Amino acid sequence: MNAPVNIDKLLPDLDHRHLDHLEEEAIFILREVAAAFERPALLFSSGKDSCVVLRLAEKAFKNHVSGKEFKGRLPFPLLHVDTGHNFPEVIAFRDQRIAEMGERLIVAHMDESIAKGTVRLSHPLESRNGHQTVTLLEAIEEHRFDVLIGGARRDEEKARAKERIFSHRDSFGQWQPKEQRPELWNLFNTRIRPGEHFRAFPISNWTELDVWLYINRENIPLPSLYFKHDRQVIRRKGLLVPLTEVTPPEAGEVVETAEVRFRTVGDMTCTCPVESDAETAADIVAETLTVTVSERGATRMDDRTSDSSMERRKKEGYF
Repeated sequence: MNAPVNIDKLLPDLDHRHLDHLEEEAIFILREVAAAFERPALLFSSGKDSCVVLRLAEKAFKNHVSGKEFKGRLPFPLLHVDTGHNFPEVIAFRDQRIAEMGERLIVAHMDESIAKGTVRLSHPLESRNGHQTVTLLEAIEEHRFDVLIGGARRDEEKARAKERIFSHRDSFGQWQPKEQRPELWNLFNTRIRPGEHFRAFPISNWTELDVWLYINRENIPLPSLYFKHDRQVIRRKGLLVPLTEVTPPEAGEVVETAEVRFRTVGDMTCTCPVESDAETAADIVAETLTVTVSERGATRMDDRTSDSSMERRKKEGYF
């Protein structure tokens, strides 16, 4: 665990003016999406990045009422790919947040893909994370989405850094990094042929620190597992694997209770917490200033299989 930082002294010294620029850029991108495409959707996993994009969409398209409240509805639905192995806290937060906002939510269930035979698991406890691509592409085809708005950031890992803000996908839903279109002077080529679509990433130029500074500034609600809590974990290959019905201990492993939080949320079979005593977004800002490992490198088991694992999945149509 990192040495404690006096957050009360630290935060006043941080220059937040860059957040205004990042916010303005993201809102511009969101409005470009709404103007250029007929059937957009916002990918909403209830993770911190998608919660930030949701707040930016509120600012782009809704009217302020008072304080941080907004009225009206977004000009597009929210889309969540449910693997069936999501953390219960995340699903509960998703449903509560959507109910509070009165927005439209489309849930694409991987269990339906499994029932149809389009997703085949080698065993019941296999990680479903990589299989989300199939369910996502099926949802795109069913609802005829021509662009999906996502919360990916370029600082997450190497493949994300190759993304354009408007990322073209071919008629198979695949990403071809060498065929991405230039983006000069904030001019975007959004033309597509039948069957093709785009992924748009309004917070591409944000970092993990920027996200937490913005969450702290805007008081954006998040699932509880982003903050300090006690959880049963197993120490495995340098990671803290959460004890769940789909991640049981292996022979000889010891289950212990640790004080942890999650830096990112995803399928329970591949997402790990980190030890932390951070109780607020401000605490996490202080923690983030001292970390040396990216959130995916510190918490995602599936991204440790090889340096190219994310790029391979993205080429197949992953988020």
